[in-house]
Amino acid sequence: MKAYWYERAGAAPDVFTFGEIPNPEPGSGEVRVRIAVSAVNPTDCKRRELGRELGKFDRIIPNNDGAGIIDAVGDGVDISRIGERVWLFGAQANRPFGTAAEYCVVPQSYASVLPNHESFANGACLGVPAVTAHRALYADGDINGLTVLISGGSGRVGRYATQMAKAGGATVIATAGSDERCNHVRNLGADYVFHYRKDDLVSRVLDVTDGVGVDRMVDVAFGANVAAAPQLIRANGWLTSYSSDGFSKPEVPFLDFMYKNIAIRPFSIYGMPENAKINAFRQIGELLARGRLSHRVSCTYPFKDMISAHQSIETADLFGVCLVEVAKVG
Repeated sequence: MKAYWYERAGAAPDVFTFGEIPNPEPGSGEVRVRIAVSAVNPTDCKRRELGRELGKFDRIIPNNDGAGIIDAVGDGVDISRIGERVWLFGAQANRPFGTAAEYCVVPQSYASVLPNHESFANGACLGVPAVTAHRALYADGDINGLTVLISGGSGRVGRYATQMAKAGGATVIATAGSDERCNHVRNLGADYVFHYRKDDLVSRVLDVTDGVGVDRMVDVAFGANVAAAPQLIRANGWLTSYSSDGFSKPEVPFLDFMYKNIAIRPFSIYGMPENAKINAFRQIGELLARGRLSHRVSCTYPFKDMISAHQSIETADLFGVCLVEVAKVG
């Protein structure tokens, strides 16, 4: 098969090799997917730049997310899955071979049914962003009837979190960084949207929550927002965060959190319990089947331009997901 890989850490143009390698074969409990579309996420670029898993594997095919058709199954997998349209999650997480190739092998539970009304491009958008959104919302129980604040509501994770929270019965307050993106989040169903560069977020949130704050806050920028969080979240609420890129070692106003009994949950989806992953796949699948999730593609590259796709993630403020068309399948 044709594939991209790297054997040392660094910038994509410096470390990527493109060539032919043998087709992978599915082992017990695994499926092989003929990849139609691969997605590039920030986590894929960080893994390659840092060489995060090169100590475990000599050669890594990048990219965690993608979509395609199952063409082979291993022992213990129902043969009826061959021909199934699927979206993938975490193909390269703690594994050597991701979706930047014509074929990819994953545990069968990591290949979820893609409804016929969803394109392969839409399926490739899901993976990391959708599962992150689900975990951020549901790690600490049901959200029906709660008020949830989603920072970065127009981002890859935030837009899925906004849609899932509304589908789950929550009142949604979201933030975005431009008028265009604020309007976008409103169209996703958010009940209130605030411009975090212009609005006094604390006063606006307290105003729409009758002064008590939100039940849960889903945060993309922990270091930037942690100082204000105790004012935004009600007593005994939760702050759940999946990123703090700007501040890797932020200062936490401990007493402000302690006196309001606010819990803080930082998390990585790759360390989620397996039952939580399965639950996320199931609920995302239900929402897809009901047409409750929309997707936003920022840019699409041909397979020959995988390096450009990686560079676009690192150099541009993309409004949506970066995709790579690997092959025409189905």
